[in-house]
Amino acid sequence: MDLIKGFPATSQNSSQLNISNIIKHAARNFGRQEIVSMKQDGTLFRYTYRDSYERVQRLASSLTSLGVTVGDRIGVLASNSHRNHEMYFGIPGSGAVMVLMNPRFTSQELSYVVNHAGIRFIFVDEDLLHTVEDIAPMCESVQGYVILTDKKLSDVKTKLEPIYGFEECLSNAGPIYEWPNLDETVASSACYTSGTTGRPKGVYYSHRDVYLQAMMYALNAMITMKDCVFQIVPMFHVLGWGTPYSATMVGAKLVLPGRYSLENLDEIIKILVQEKVTLSAGVPSILRAILNHLLKMDPSPDLSGVRFLCGGSEPPLSMMRSFWDATKAEIVHTYGSTEAQAIVTLNLPKPWLNKELTEEERWELKKKQGYIVVGLDVKIVDSSDNELPHDGEAVGEILLRGPWVLGKYHDAPGSEDQFTKDGYFRTGDVGTIDSEGYLKLTDRTKDLIKSGGEWISSLDMENEIVNHPAVLEAAVVGVAHAKWEERPLALVVLRDKFKTKVNKREILEHLATRFAKWQLPDEILFVETIPKTSVGKIDKKAIRAEHNEIYTDN
Repeated sequence: MDLIKGFPATSQNSSQLNISNIIKHAARNFGRQEIVSMKQDGTLFRYTYRDSYERVQRLASSLTSLGVTVGDRIGVLASNSHRNHEMYFGIPGSGAVMVLMNPRFTSQELSYVVNHAGIRFIFVDEDLLHTVEDIAPMCESVQGYVILTDKKLSDVKTKLEPIYGFEECLSNAGPIYEWPNLDETVASSACYTSGTTGRPKGVYYSHRDVYLQAMMYALNAMITMKDCVFQIVPMFHVLGWGTPYSATMVGAKLVLPGRYSLENLDEIIKILVQEKVTLSAGVPSILRAILNHLLKMDPSPDLSGVRFLCGGSEPPLSMMRSFWDATKAEIVHTYGSTEAQAIVTLNLPKPWLNKELTEEERWELKKKQGYIVVGLDVKIVDSSDNELPHDGEAVGEILLRGPWVLGKYHDAPGSEDQFTKDGYFRTGDVGTIDSEGYLKLTDRTKDLIKSGGEWISSLDMENEIVNHPAVLEAAVVGVAHAKWEERPLALVVLRDKFKTKVNKREILEHLATRFAKWQLPDEILFVETIPKTSVGKIDKKAIRAEHNEIYTDN
């Protein structure tokens, strides 16, 4: 859009929306507020925003000592901890760019991210050292590694070099740091998404993006200093959905669970109840696992007033109702993406609708993704980009535009068609918008599989299966799964001479060279033919319909 200049304001326009101001002002206004973090030994570490801010300043000072300069990219591979929270402010506040590294990526994907971003240093949790050791020989730009650990650096065993200790770096740095007044439009941080086919694409957020999104999130989700915010969403995933910044901005108590898994949630539940959490967020698979634990408790804890934001995919209505019936906790449906900093919609009840709708109608409304948050423009369009009405009936692709929405991918030639001439980002999602502004997703334009909140490219997997010399044809689809929302199912047609010689294990071993273990199909079916559409394309809709119950017992 053309920028129109009007009568000049008398504001202090040189004062920039820098991320460092969020923690600086939190320490000033909410200095005694508590931050709780699970340490690697399983104990809880407690300190305050004031304590955190001193360490954030020491971190920024230590970056200067390492030779990090404005614009350098710094990789972070870490769990949800107080150290990660400090890096959220210290790295971008110094002028460097924090590049969040997804431990679920394959070695090839992670090394590509490092090289594509030009990362100079990698900050890594001690228990993730093996991941970095695997990719280090493939990383061209890395000059050193900073290890996050409670041990002395001399007690850490690793093949990486040169190495530095996070705590030693902070101890040797000054407690006062003069923050640069950075141009608010420069990059503060980056996330790489594998949500499209091919290699991961870089989404680089500016200081302005993050600052405004934090304000929007706090405003729309009604987060205040009275809240206790539990950071369950991995902080490598879309800046932890922005929650660490919003919680800090308003001075909420912040609880960081460290590294956890779906298989062992006992400690998560203990913290949830013990710390009197009032707000958290996660994908349906993690929230369903939490619910199952809560239902086994006798009696179930009273979580009245607790809000769980749920995104990644649509939460089952039965789960939302069970949470409410058993604990009085509310599930708030949300929708977003890496390209739009996670929070695009929130499904909050409007007072007039509460009066007009029956109880059943209110529950049905909660299945929608919600209304678009203030600050973003949205429209739905048909295949010719004609805008469609917001009547709850017209179905079209969802386009987004706004100050924290992606304007282009970093160094990704060929991705220009994901943006319109008037600045809208093509989400690839299809849905409707009703007269009240509530968005409802109905489909995806890309055949992607979303498992546990993470994307798996069906096309990439199909191509890799076909690369096996015994395979003639392959199709991969996402099928509903009780625990992970969707899991991959592969249909494989073997070449005649291999039909009795190749089994499921061989195909999985072949895929394991390209895909992470969690991405591999749960089932591989060897078939004679694969359904096709009238124009000869693989009919994935028919495949899903035929095999929609294959994972129902999981």
